[in-house]
Amino acid sequence: MIPEESFASVENRMQSARLALEELLVTAQKQHCLTVGIYESAKLLNADPDSVVLCVLAADDEEDVALQIHFTLLQSFCCDSGINILRVSGVQRLWQLLGGVDANLNQEESGDLHCMLVTNLQVDHCRLQEVGTYCQESRRLDQWVPELVLQER
Repeated sequence: MIPEESFASVENRMQSARLALEELLVTAQKQHCLTVGIYESAKLLNADPDSVVLCVLAADDEEDVALQIHFTLLQSFCCDSGINILRVSGVQRLWQLLGGVDANLNQEESGDLHCMLVTNLQVDHCRLQEVGTYCQESRRLDQWVPELVLQER
């Protein structure tokens, strides 16, 4: 049986990682270091995998078989390339954070937020380190692809 303080510790770690990820994605977008969309991400991984520091896979619907196949391929490539991977649910929160990527386009026209790659930030961002630490700690606990739930506000 796991002591209650362990549950609190895990929840605090997840909350901290959630906030760090949100801040990191907003900063990466402002610095033009965020690639959005499965196809665009695959192109970048093929052309310049060394520039990628984090892969975020987002889905609320685990039943989408085609999306899960894409995720499996992206995860495999990222693992082979030593890129941290994080799965998140809460796509609506991502839309809130990133302003729909392009405020002039609707959700279908502006691409998807199912895959996002953070490339080398122009400034060493402490939130990247925090998210990376969360990923490493999760792997030590045998959770090879860490997961977070983003919540709407």
